[in-house]
Amino acid sequence: MIEVGSKVQKYKVGDRVGVGCMVNSCRSCNSCDEDLENYCPKSIPTYGAKDIDGSITQGGYSDLVVVDEHFVISIPDNLPLEAAGPLLCAGITVYSPLIFFGIDKPGLHVGVVGLGGLGHMAVKFAKAFGAKVTVISTSPNKKKEAIERLGADSFLVSRNQDELEVLSLSLSEPFYNYFMKVVWCKICFVYY
Repeated sequence: MIEVGSKVQKYKVGDRVGVGCMVNSCRSCNSCDEDLENYCPKSIPTYGAKDIDGSITQGGYSDLVVVDEHFVISIPDNLPLEAAGPLLCAGITVYSPLIFFGIDKPGLHVGVVGLGGLGHMAVKFAKAFGAKVTVISTSPNKKKEAIERLGADSFLVSRNQDELEVLSLSLSEPFYNYFMKVVWCKICFVYY
């Protein structure tokens, strides 16, 4: 934090902070009242949006950014900034729906479809919540990373008909509680 406005109460110059996908919202609509500012019709995204002063937000491509303190996030001293960045983007993209839909409880079985940036975070969070996690990918080359590096419990190749049949059988036995499809920044939950 290099400068704070006169009305800022939560932060001071020198604080380690980050910004997620929004810099402001109306703070008075139903969505804002329910802490769902991402649905606010007047929300101002971090990238490519018209800000209050008329400038276009530049997000991570800017040298500095002006943000309403409500959208600033403290970063602990023991968390390297390069590790915090992904949490503020892909991390919150998957964390928020996991919490919102109650998929933050141990004992659930979560299928993560797609192992890109969002998929990595989905696996990490689901495992941290105590879920059994199966990664489903078109690429068999991602199996080692999914299992050994991220801690997934199992891995299926969606192009392998035999593996899909095993998945199909498990769906008929309510084996999976949720699937997270994390492709192209869309997250879809399918409940079973």
